[in-house]
Amino acid sequence: MARKGNLMGVRPDIKVLDCTIRDGGLCNNFEFTDEFVRELYKTNVKSGVDYMEFGYKASRNLFDEKDFGKWKFCKEEDIRAIVGENISDMKIAVMADVGRCDFKTDFLPKCESVIDMVRVACYIHQIPAAIEMIEYFHELGYETTCNIMAISQANSNQVEEALAMLAESSVDVIYLVDSYGSLYPENAGDLAKVYLKAVESIDKQIGFHAHNNQNLAFANTIETLSYGVSYLDATALGMGRGAGNCAMELLLGFLKNPKYSLYSLLTFIENYMIPLKEQGVVWGFDLQYMFTGQLNRHPREAMAFTDEKRKDYCEFYKSLLENY
Repeated sequence: MARKGNLMGVRPDIKVLDCTIRDGGLCNNFEFTDEFVRELYKTNVKSGVDYMEFGYKASRNLFDEKDFGKWKFCKEEDIRAIVGENISDMKIAVMADVGRCDFKTDFLPKCESVIDMVRVACYIHQIPAAIEMIEYFHELGYETTCNIMAISQANSNQVEEALAMLAESSVDVIYLVDSYGSLYPENAGDLAKVYLKAVESIDKQIGFHAHNNQNLAFANTIETLSYGVSYLDATALGMGRGAGNCAMELLLGFLKNPKYSLYSLLTFIENYMIPLKEQGVVWGFDLQYMFTGQLNRHPREAMAFTDEKRKDYCEFYKSLLENY
């Protein structure tokens, strides 16, 4: 499969999605102030970002609202308190995890909601349940994505079967998700080609969501983009679970489309992201995340290592190898 476009060109199919509040919320328990979220919303609009993901639509039966900030649940009234009727060109997204949301009771019809897109997240063995949700949201009038997590641990037959099932569904965008930050540009590109081939004759797009365990989130994003992936996730200052995500400032600085602007984002980073770091919210590349990325495993142990403020990297690495 040939590369699509070049470093000097503009691809009109590219869509940039900001997931700072959703993935970044995993770093601070979704406890962002309304001011922070409102200013990020305004920044994204000024920066030309195409979608802003506000957080999860998590089940209030499974998760106690007292234990999390409001963006774990993304109630309609809370989003509207930030965006009003959202008269901007930017669309609003939320994420719904298979098995962790009450999708048949917590979503209004699209005509009554300010939300435009629902991103359904699942593991590869949950594809049938994900498709049930996708069809439900499609009937309600929403754009939909399917974000297949931890794809680096799935075998090729599973991937091909999942893509074939999704190709026959009503999903709009299928996301390649490097949950463990274990992919390198070469295999990220190869997987992107598999995803793109699965939808080449139908009206569906492919997206990419990166994690930065090996400092490759941006590199992998632009590698997959080069083959035709068009929906690109990023976060301000790379804020996201563990090692974080592709940094929005890197992505906007790379894309040549004049609709995207970096300056407003830099102002937001100065005024809000740097203070967040100074308050003690932790994310970003560190050795413990590199280890789990290289070993292709969930970063939960590395996150515990970080929370405990440990610095015994050698011992931690040995313990990972012993349980590999």
